[in-house]
Amino acid sequence: MKSINFSVGLTLFFLLLSGCTSPYNDLPAGTVQEVTNSPIIQQETVTVPSLKVEAIPESDYLVGSGDILLVNINGKPELSSPGLFVSNNNISGSRVDGNGAIRLPLVGPVQVNGMSLTEIEIRLQQVFSQYLNNPWVVVEIAKYKSHPLYLLGQFRNAGTFYMDRPLTLLNGLALGGGMLDTANLRSARLVRGGQIVPVDIYQLLRQGSLQQNVWLQAEDTLYVPDDKNQNVFVFGAVDKPGPVPMPNGRLSLSQALASAGLEETQGNTSYVRIIRSLSITRGQLIIVDQQRILRGDALPFYLTEGDIVYIPRSTIGSWNQVIENLLPSLQAVSATLQPFVSIKYLRD
Repeated sequence: MKSINFSVGLTLFFLLLSGCTSPYNDLPAGTVQEVTNSPIIQQETVTVPSLKVEAIPESDYLVGSGDILLVNINGKPELSSPGLFVSNNNISGSRVDGNGAIRLPLVGPVQVNGMSLTEIEIRLQQVFSQYLNNPWVVVEIAKYKSHPLYLLGQFRNAGTFYMDRPLTLLNGLALGGGMLDTANLRSARLVRGGQIVPVDIYQLLRQGSLQQNVWLQAEDTLYVPDDKNQNVFVFGAVDKPGPVPMPNGRLSLSQALASAGLEETQGNTSYVRIIRSLSITRGQLIIVDQQRILRGDALPFYLTEGDIVYIPRSTIGSWNQVIENLLPSLQAVSATLQPFVSIKYLRD
């Protein structure tokens, strides 16, 4: 009889012990529970204005530093550009120097920077009229070198190209000879003056949105990254803040938090904040209740490439506070963030 009482008491002890250590109750064996609830508490779409398509630029090419001109003065080689004719692919001529001038026999340096060929011919006629009666002048461009366009990343023919006329974004992309299969078009970007321009290359190429077909400028960079190294970013109450790889492009919020080392005693996982990039100009601000997922009350929440996950250490009232807390971390990894985040939150 004593052994039976001891056994019952021991069983009750372990049941009470298990109840104290776990906030969750096991379901009876054979129970089937359908979970369809979403863990999303709040979700809103945010946008940035797209770059407006400007009027057609001036069609005449304007000469700049680095261009090579062939100048013919009265058909006399001694007055014209050296090596007036092009042979064996060796181009001779008058190079526009860093000060925007060309040097010619008899007259020396002549400013031509920012001028069309017609304007240069008129200018040279005026200069040589001091030495010749009614001089005639013909100017041609032997080599375009002053309006570079940089194509970087997953182009079949990446490199530096020189614009010989006004080019649209589509024209510029075509110079690359198409893209490799590894191209990540959703993250493709146009960089101008050191900043990402709000132009959606994916929407232009996949959806035919000609509103994105803007005019390019000299020194523009078109960059198309690959889709091999996909990451999300986890910050806040975690042991290892920063990028978390997405194996095969798939990762749940629970997996990301496990990889980053969630500070369980400090992190408020009932209000996980997520900044998601939908395109260059559109994104979402999402609040997810991770506790509902852990309890089995909601489906797992899957992340997408470039998601920024923030685990607050306390209740945060507004997204402005979240962004303010995140800015130092975002600036530290700015080069690897999705373009939308850089445009929306990191632009000067």
